[in-house]
Amino acid sequence: MILIRCPWCGPRDAGEFHYSGETKPRPDAATARPEQWRDYLYFPANPRGEVTETWYHRMGCRQFFVLQRDTDTNESIPPGRPQ
Repeated sequence: MILIRCPWCGPRDAGEFHYSGETKPRPDAATARPEQWRDYLYFPANPRGEVTETWYHRMGCRQFFVLQRDTDTNESIPPGRPQ
């Protein structure tokens, strides 16, 4: 079982959440080439170790939040909030 630490509701089972993707900088709409948009939209980095992700607590507070998560251990800590 994977526990996600919601900043408002505390630790909950991952089944209560919706993964909204990794947090990465969006290309500049005025200057980005089609290849940059393709990479941004369809090719996540999927690194091993610590990643920054966006999650939605669909079965709780219904809030979007940014989460730091270690993909090796699935340990999660919301940035800026105490554990």
